[in-house]
Amino acid sequence: MAWLALFNGAFLAVAGGNYNYKEALSKSLLFLEAQRSGKLPPNSRISWRGDSALDDGKLANVDLVGGYYDAGDNVKYGLPMAFTITTLAWSAIAYQSELQTTGELKNVHAAIRWGTDYFLKASVKSNSLWVQVGDPNADHQCWVRPENMKTPRTLYKIDESQPGTEIASEIAAAMAASSIAFKDNDPKYASSLLNKAKELFEFAKNHKGTYDGECPFYCSFSGYNDELLWAASWLYMATKLDHYSKYITQEVITASVAEFSWDLKYAGAQVLLSDLNLTGENGVENYKTQADNFVCAVLPESPLHQVYISPGGLIHLRDGANTQYVTGVAFLFGIYSDILTKNRQTVSCGTKVFQPTRLREFAKQQVISLSLSYMDYILGSNPRGRSYMVGFGTNPPTQPHHRGASVPVLPSNTQVDCTMSFANWYQKDQPNPNELTGAIVGGPDRYDNFDDKRSDSSKLEPCTYINSLAVGPLAKLAVHGA
Repeated sequence: MAWLALFNGAFLAVAGGNYNYKEALSKSLLFLEAQRSGKLPPNSRISWRGDSALDDGKLANVDLVGGYYDAGDNVKYGLPMAFTITTLAWSAIAYQSELQTTGELKNVHAAIRWGTDYFLKASVKSNSLWVQVGDPNADHQCWVRPENMKTPRTLYKIDESQPGTEIASEIAAAMAASSIAFKDNDPKYASSLLNKAKELFEFAKNHKGTYDGECPFYCSFSGYNDELLWAASWLYMATKLDHYSKYITQEVITASVAEFSWDLKYAGAQVLLSDLNLTGENGVENYKTQADNFVCAVLPESPLHQVYISPGGLIHLRDGANTQYVTGVAFLFGIYSDILTKNRQTVSCGTKVFQPTRLREFAKQQVISLSLSYMDYILGSNPRGRSYMVGFGTNPPTQPHHRGASVPVLPSNTQVDCTMSFANWYQKDQPNPNELTGAIVGGPDRYDNFDDKRSDSSKLEPCTYINSLAVGPLAKLAVHGA
């Protein structure tokens, strides 16, 4: 196949590749393993990673060891971590067969459980939730591996007096979705996750308020109504209880959007709910309409198109981990195309009608961007002919903005001078000593420009939620090809 891309004012024919999607899938999960915090298991596959942050929680006499570092730093943020787990769980549910066929289902389950085990620890006390570990300002002043960090492991929590509806709801969604993913192979564990999800949702709903503690690193610009809808939707999927269907159809606030990300969940909930047949005056038919609106806002040929497409053909919403929006579209379009096909429905954008196959085609293109621009754009079919996934394809990134990968393995007792750490490792213009295999970096700018320079965090920093959104599309492509 080939597709035409407008680049620097000229149309270029870019050959689409027969990429090894199974390899890309396997490597995308390796990146998530490289982001683990805590005591690593004996079967850890990342040779250059070791145990880290083993005292997390001791400042408050609680056990908060485990979980994930979100990106290239050493802080554990609750909101993006939970979104990572929710979307991984959705992939495990929607693409269970494909993940089994590729042999990766057990690794996906392990990745989910690494997060849910941590959230169970963080939510032991009712109406109280530990939402962050690590002082982000101090952390960002030291370029050091997590195994050698001495920066403060400050603890942050929400409770009845200082609520955080976004984080509590997102963790509720993660636990509910994960309970479905584990229901067949570990029903006892699934039950414990579902019970915690119910408890956290009530806490979030009854004590509303935005938690600003993760700002400016993770500011919830969209508010908390999207997370409440997202959590209620997953709880309904897990329980089929009227309590949640009534909330979804009668109480919740929803909106049409052109983005799906760690901060904005409306489109995800709308796609999830579009497959349901709830009854009532305000039933879920509205969510099908809003899911269509998301598609119409993103598809380039839609008369209602809103999203900027780069000259080379890549979705670009904003600098800084832009590929999360690309993988988010790839993920939702793939899920939605399956729902539409099953129900023999289409998407109408004004006077234009789109078949489900168009969504799959566009999602595939976006997945390629996973490496650089769109499905066959991420993995290499783009104007620059390079991959945006570390360790995969042609000319992949070698300097991801990541402490653990860019600092050589040091003895555990090494005392790192934070003042010199940036000169010693961050500023060096050379490949990282440790390959961050499978990491999808932030990607090119709105003009398809990209330089492999560690200092450019907006283009070179990988994030767990970029990869978690890529797992489903890659699993589907690995088995079905398109």
